[in-house]
Amino acid sequence: MAGREEGETSIGITDLKARLEKVREAKENAMNQSRTPKIQKVIFLLQEPVDDFRKYYEPKVVSLGPIHHGNPKYQLGENYKLLLTYEFIKGSGKNMEDVYNMIKEKIYELRTCFEEEVIEKYDDEALTSILLVDGCAILQYIYCATNNKFKELKIKTDSVAFGQQDLFLLENQLPYRLLTWLMSLSAKEKELRESIETYIGSHVKVPEDQQSNWLSWRLSQRSKPQQAQSAKEESHDEENPHVQDHTTSVAQAPEPVHLLDHLRTRMLHGPEYIPDGTVGKINQNIQNVQEHWQSYRNVQELKTAGIHLKRGNDCYLSKIKFTKQFIFRGQLHLPPIVVDDSTRPKFLNLIAYEMCLDFENDFGVTSYISFLDSLIDEANDVKMLRKARILRNVLGSDEEVAKLFNEIGTDLVPNIEIYKDVRSEIQKHYESKWMTWIAQVFHDHFSSPWTFIAFIGALLALTLTITQTWYAVNSPPRP
Repeated sequence: MAGREEGETSIGITDLKARLEKVREAKENAMNQSRTPKIQKVIFLLQEPVDDFRKYYEPKVVSLGPIHHGNPKYQLGENYKLLLTYEFIKGSGKNMEDVYNMIKEKIYELRTCFEEEVIEKYDDEALTSILLVDGCAILQYIYCATNNKFKELKIKTDSVAFGQQDLFLLENQLPYRLLTWLMSLSAKEKELRESIETYIGSHVKVPEDQQSNWLSWRLSQRSKPQQAQSAKEESHDEENPHVQDHTTSVAQAPEPVHLLDHLRTRMLHGPEYIPDGTVGKINQNIQNVQEHWQSYRNVQELKTAGIHLKRGNDCYLSKIKFTKQFIFRGQLHLPPIVVDDSTRPKFLNLIAYEMCLDFENDFGVTSYISFLDSLIDEANDVKMLRKARILRNVLGSDEEVAKLFNEIGTDLVPNIEIYKDVRSEIQKHYESKWMTWIAQVFHDHFSSPWTFIAFIGALLALTLTITQTWYAVNSPPRP
């Protein structure tokens, strides 16, 4: 008995030492990190919160890269990947050996893009084969999605829909440089590059037609010459002291780390964004978040205080601003968002990416979700966001949407620098007692325009009566 206890203690100490060693290595890596985070597993802190979030970090149909490779439940996805790889190579003008040799020559560099623990069981040949099939399949999938080619390949719509969710999982990422090298080998390099930009853009831009089918709209997007100009125009908001954006106009953006990184940058800032080097300073302030964080109010409380919602002109998450109208009325401008089945896994994986220890960032998506969660407490808040055309609910009931953001927003630590001016203006509005009092009166008694018109009519009638009475009393007597 004593021997077994000693053995268990020994195992426990060994396990603890191993875990502490990982922490030490992670700290050293963080201190000496490059600006390129490695592809890795979701950190354990995010795997067991509300509603078993682990399933939202795992593929539904297709495993990409080494982390989930070989899992039997993704066999259908393997068949699709081989079909897409065949189509890619056939259209590239190269043969299989050319593509394989190119990847094999660069396999050492590609290995450095992954955490060691996710690739240690694969030798160079095995990893080369994985990257060849998965890289070609991703590019061909995106090309087919933006050019309506799936019917020709007899790939079912549900597999296409789940496949697009799988593309943006943290544990399903491939180095973007691999995709760049594969595109450079193809005779269709230009079309492939355009298809990626179109595909990423379709997951950011919100269609104007409220009745359009969201998935069909996404999959029917075309690469158009005017899209680049339109995106450029959208990335510049009118000058306002309360616009929260860090966009810098520079000639060329750095290459993304992977597709999820590309999506994150586009969702936050648009296609023209260049990091300005202030991320490190921002991260230092996160530790003091509790000291400076102003309490948010939900949408209903904001309206009661005279702050109304307005759909923003841009769909980028950093474009949130506060403006004043009249004396006692404020407007909170929010970017439009579509909520569907992909919303939860997409945002959870973006948040997981921002929490990677080797990713130096400003926690932009985390801060946006925290902000939105503060606005949404219940179904009525979602309803008001829908009425303002800010939120489109393709998920189900308003209760489901409220629950989604409340669960995703649980225990997040946002960046206090983001939306700081917006929070400050909201707080000033609340602290102005007379403005909130007037807004409260209007909310309680003049919420209907007919009530307001009736009040104005009664006020005019009263004024006219008082005027007539005054003249009757003070007019000189007639001779």
